[in-house]
Amino acid sequence: MTLPKFPVTVIGSWPRSPEVKRAMRDKRAGRISEEEFQAIADTAVLQILKWQEEAGIDIVSDGEQRRDNYISFVAEHLHNVRMLTVSELLEYIEDKSSFEEILGTLDVPAFSMSNPAACGKISRKKPLALDDFLFLKKHTDKAVKVSMPGPYLLTRSMWVEGLSKDAYPTKEDLAVDIVKVLREELEELVAAGVEFVQFDEPVLTELVFTQKNANRTFMCGALTAKADAEQEIAFALDLMNQVTEGMLGRGTKIGVHVCRGNWSTQEQVLLRGPYYPLIPYLANVNVDQLILEYATPRAGELDAIREFGGKEIGLGVVNPRTEEIEEVEAIVARVQEVRKYLPDAKIFLNPDCGFGTFAQRPMNSDEIAVEKLKAMVAAAKKLREIVLV
Repeated sequence: MTLPKFPVTVIGSWPRSPEVKRAMRDKRAGRISEEEFQAIADTAVLQILKWQEEAGIDIVSDGEQRRDNYISFVAEHLHNVRMLTVSELLEYIEDKSSFEEILGTLDVPAFSMSNPAACGKISRKKPLALDDFLFLKKHTDKAVKVSMPGPYLLTRSMWVEGLSKDAYPTKEDLAVDIVKVLREELEELVAAGVEFVQFDEPVLTELVFTQKNANRTFMCGALTAKADAEQEIAFALDLMNQVTEGMLGRGTKIGVHVCRGNWSTQEQVLLRGPYYPLIPYLANVNVDQLILEYATPRAGELDAIREFGGKEIGLGVVNPRTEEIEEVEAIVARVQEVRKYLPDAKIFLNPDCGFGTFAQRPMNSDEIAVEKLKAMVAAAKKLREIVLV
């Protein structure tokens, strides 16, 4: 993969068109076939690819057009997994009033978001992302990024005591099979020549930044976190390192994306705090790149980067949840700060998170997403000129 300095990429998701959203509902209701759905999704993917290429970004994605959201899509790809709405998960939660209070506080619509839950021994029914990559790669010469939920996110989300306990007495038992599934997928993606695989682990920040009911979050319906955040961070680190063991240096860049949630356009309800509490994870996780959000003050101090073990940084420089298009000079200035801590070859530019995390609740419009990509590309060009001077 040959890239210019300060490569520009995306996190993964893109707003779904009305046609795609309707096709998702029709497929679920049995009104259209899987083949008919895929044809509609193919058309949407090609349009999103065209927008990304016209904007000039260096590493493209398929916009996750075949996914209901960044995690629940796995239910269709794995044996013995049920997809439940957050409201359906209430059946399995003892303290229902407290959970509903959290949903209200966080601006989370309980009926519009889904969660995969293990109801038996899991295994791959079909690839999670390989087929999506192969389709996209047929239509572009650009490097491709494939995003997948990370092992800790899946473990926390999919172990629901009332459904999972017969097959998996503890979430640690479930984690063994989740690691197996992700390693199988990663092995096939690497063999197929994918340029970049990104694992999403947003729940890590929930561990350290949620004070009240710290083990309960919309991001994972299961209430399985230990009270000790350090234990959970160590558990998450071990899972990711099991997934990536022996996978680095084989031609595929591997990264982990850690944000503070992307479920609302109301910044005040999103998690906030610096990355310092996650240094034990970020410094020791066995990946090439850390993809971090740094476009808003919620991310805290930038100098935490110096403690991350010298990995590449996928630097969040635009906010996917606002209509305002970031000034090119402001993006350049932000990157100039990062250059104090990292060599130029280790700095990538991306949005803080996806533009369409949830199919039914996108964070932005196509038009604004494209303009934000163009701002990043323009900033990268200016940075390359600065380096040459």
